[in-house]
Amino acid sequence: MSDSNSPLMAEVFRPYEKLVEITILGKTFLVPERNSLLRAFQFISPETVPYGRFCWNQECQYCKVSCQLADDDRARPILSCKFLVSEGMNVTDMAPELVGCLRTKLGQATQATQATQSTQAATPAECAAPLRITPEPPATVPGQCAPTASAREDTQND
Repeated sequence: MSDSNSPLMAEVFRPYEKLVEITILGKTFLVPERNSLLRAFQFISPETVPYGRFCWNQECQYCKVSCQLADDDRARPILSCKFLVSEGMNVTDMAPELVGCLRTKLGQATQATQATQSTQAATPAECAAPLRITPEPPATVPGQCAPTASAREDTQND
């Protein structure tokens, strides 16, 4: 785990009282509650999740992940900059940008994900399919899968 008591780290994260357990590509991590999933990635690896590479406001689409919440029946695509972490969250697929930033923390899981991404179709037709990493407009498109009501969207821009 990283040193979350440093002044720089204290300024980036929202106040939290406890750490919650999430799973990323099969590996379990403890991350601060009440923070976006992208901030949780930064908590896990502050030296590799850069501040400037991600837009933090859903425009770049570099932070797309496929995530299954504890009370959901399947994984759904979300933007990690816009959703708050929750206990039991399971990230099953990640944009290549995130995989690259977290590769040292995830170890062999990233190699399997990269191999899977290279053999999959580039334009999936369903939300259950692997994520398309090309930027898309942030507005909801008819027929596009939307997050479940149990997912909490982060409405405060960091």
